Amino acid sequence: MKLLIVLTSHDQLGNTGEKTGFGLEELAAPYYAFKDAGVAMTLVSPLGGQPPLDPKSDDPSAQTEATLRFKADPAALSILANTSKLSDVVAADFDAVFYPGGHGPLWDLAEDTHSIALIETMLASGKPVAAVCHAPGVFRHPKSADGQSVVAGKKVTGFTNTEEEAVGLSKVVPFLVEDMLKQNGGSYSKQADWMPYVVSDGLLITGQNPASSEPAARALMALLA
Repeated sequence: MKLLIVLTSHDQLGNTGEKTGFGLEELAAPYYAFKDAGVAMTLVSPLGGQPPLDPKSDDPSAQTEATLRFKADPAALSILANTSKLSDVVAADFDAVFYPGGHGPLWDLAEDTHSIALIETMLASGKPVAAVCHAPGVFRHPKSADGQSVVAGKKVTGFTNTEEEAVGLSKVVPFLVEDMLKQNGGSYSKQADWMPYVVSDGLLITGQNPASSEPAARALMALLA
């Protein structure tokens, strides 16, 4: 099985002057779920090279077994530092796509024409796409063959409005993931803030928050099995 992991290249948290990027747990936990299952992974980002790490996700209080393992893994760190460019991706080369979150994707991947085309091509080819936390924001623009949003009529989840309020960024982000999924016709559901929650519907797998990252990875592998 060949899996594509798409990471953000965006490092500015709106006009706050603070940094953002991808969430460490949202990469690390799925990375080892896939690696330990023998899945071949390719990491890409819009700009290639080292994707920016959201500093909040690297806070000592945010560390998990997976993040500590990742940070102590020279091979994983090397792969992360040398991501290929998203624009060079050939969808036919992969069986599935996984998007880790962090706030960064709301600015770049949600609007990236290569990401939009990748999602549309994968789904049209019968291949699954998974996204966790803020990464379901990548479903803002992709359309199905009928011209409707790829989430229209689909059961989905993603970072909740109340979780965004809790981190104080409701007025900073370009859009709220929960609101966008509903506006695009998704059948949105959620659990209590910060609890693991994953929804699978056909080829779409979505996770609510960082705690949902590894369960979303396992749901993707189950779908491919």
